[in-house]
Amino acid sequence: MQWLMTILHVDTTSELWWVLFGLSAQLMFTARFLLQWIASERAKNSVIPIAFWYFSLVGGLMLFAYALYRKDPVFVLGQSLGVIIYSRNLWLIYANRRATKDAA
Repeated sequence: MQWLMTILHVDTTSELWWVLFGLSAQLMFTARFLLQWIASERAKNSVIPIAFWYFSLVGGLMLFAYALYRKDPVFVLGQSLGVIIYSRNLWLIYANRRATKDAA
């Protein structure tokens, strides 16, 4: 495990877990773009599937937690706005679905 700590430039096991968490968060966040790209290619049109917003929200929350751990105010501010936007998009999607269902 020492080789991994050396590669990631961390000094403690706790710091190593936070960096691995941060890398996982970034992978979650990146997966949303792959998901959106695949959905758009299949539809031959620009599509944003609902899973995109879930990946965005989970990745954003994970990156927000990592930013808090790193005590980086720029990173915290950037992720907090994103989390609000992702949450609002999910809220609008479900509100629209409820309204459509009630109208039917």
